[in-house]
Amino acid sequence: MTIRKSPLWRAAACLALGLACTARGGASRPREFAAARAFGYLEQQMQFGPRVPGTPAHERTGDWILEHLRATADTVAVQSFTHVTRQGATLRLRNFLARFRPAATERVLFLAHWDTRPHADQAANLAQQRLPVPGANDGASGVALLLGVADVLKAKPPSVGVDLLFVDGEDYGNFATDSNDVLIGSRYFAAHQPPGYQPLFAVLFDMVADKDQQFYYEGNSQAVAPEVVDRVWRVAADLGYGRVFIPGVRHTLTDDHVALQQAGIHAIDVVDFDYPYWHTTDDTIDKVSAASLQVVGDVAIALVRQ
Repeated sequence: MTIRKSPLWRAAACLALGLACTARGGASRPREFAAARAFGYLEQQMQFGPRVPGTPAHERTGDWILEHLRATADTVAVQSFTHVTRQGATLRLRNFLARFRPAATERVLFLAHWDTRPHADQAANLAQQRLPVPGANDGASGVALLLGVADVLKAKPPSVGVDLLFVDGEDYGNFATDSNDVLIGSRYFAAHQPPGYQPLFAVLFDMVADKDQQFYYEGNSQAVAPEVVDRVWRVAADLGYGRVFIPGVRHTLTDDHVALQQAGIHAIDVVDFDYPYWHTTDDTIDKVSAASLQVVGDVAIALVRQ
């Protein structure tokens, strides 16, 4: 993803600390989202190894995700497609769209990418830059969250239609120099949506399980869908997570939500980009926690229960 940093974030952070009325984890209502189980889904992905397109680990992970979705969702659509990179490599990719109450007109879309990056380009060690990113936070956390949401909606169906989209090929290429080989799955979905598809809103969850967790408004989200940003942050505040979901733009990112925005969907990015292990070989399981998954899981479920 590409980044632009807002000079206003420090003032916004100070304001947020003043507005927060309860501490992290202060929600007292019964929790539907089972963070321990969701963290198990994160651990399973890490056991497969880096989920780089074109590798056996990527293929096995996709099969595992699909098996889980078929056991929980009402319907599951698989978008299988090939992508030719700038270097001429052919990638076989898959998006998964799990649907709950597929006939419902009013729908909410949650998405995350399930692939991991082939090269740790942000590693300080030059030799490590040739290695793949393990992707505990950047990849596995979003998938674990959505699989946990699927479990909740299987146990108690939502009152609105809910779609869970797992996109492939988000992190393959170079965001700074080559738009062809990044956001591949979300761009494919945007061009091949279900007929007449128009969700009420969409939320991308990316890098959501950092132990030191903070979410600020993302710039493109605030510019295109401020009403969705407001809705998500208000829900988080109501749950007692006002010190985690902090008002104010801190980063502006080109991420999977942008491809959906360009297709007319009111999509936002919930992303903790202040993650020092981003695109390094240190994006490992010791940097993430079930407690952080609980926060975003509670927010996601509250969004579809309203």
